[in-house]
Amino acid sequence: MQLIVITDAEVIDGETAIINELFNAGLSRLHLRKPGGNAQQICALLNQVDAAFYSRIALHQHHELAQVYGIKRLHYTESARQQTTPALLQSLKSHGYTLSTSIHDLALADSLTAFDYAFFGPVFNSLSKPGYTSNLSPAFRLDRHSSKPELIGLGGITHGQLPAVKAMGFEGVAVLGAIWNEPGKALQTFEKLKTTINTL
Repeated sequence: MQLIVITDAEVIDGETAIINELFNAGLSRLHLRKPGGNAQQICALLNQVDAAFYSRIALHQHHELAQVYGIKRLHYTESARQQTTPALLQSLKSHGYTLSTSIHDLALADSLTAFDYAFFGPVFNSLSKPGYTSNLSPAFRLDRHSSKPELIGLGGITHGQLPAVKAMGFEGVAVLGAIWNEPGKALQTFEKLKTTINTL
C-alpha cells in the first residue's frame, strides 16, 4: 500500500523541517495543499524543502510553479477538475506529469482515466475536519471495473485502521490529521504508519 502525507491547510511551526525529516525517513509522496496560500507563500515553503525531494511533491494549488521547481505531480480538486479540459490533462500526461484528483462519489472513479490516482474519503470520520463523517460501513469493499485510477483512502486514518483500509481494497492511504494534529510527533507517527503498512 502507498502512504501519502498531505500538508495541513495552515502553516505549521517548523513545517518545512518536519517535511524534510519525513522525506529523509522514506516518505515517497507529499501533497502540498495550502488552499489559502498565495504563490509567494508556496515558494517560501518549497525553498526550505531540500530540492532533492521535489520529485516526491504534488502541488494542489499554483500549478504554474511546477515548471519553476521541476515538479511533475499535479493534484486537481473536484472543482478544479471540472474546470479543466480533457485536452489539457492529456497534454500534461504527454509531458510526463503524474495527475491525481479527489472524489467523494465512487461511481465517478472509472471515468477518471486521465488520472493516475484519486483520493476518496472520508473513509473514517475525519481527524482534521470535525463533523466530516464517513458513510462507509466496516464491511465496505471496493467494487471496481477498472484498475485506473488507483484509489487512495483518505480521512480519519491512523495506523490502527490500516488493516481495515487494506481489506476495503484501497491501493493506499493519505494521512493529514494523523501527522499534523501533533506536529511534535509527526516523525514518530509516520514511522509507525510506515512500519504497519510494511506488514500488510
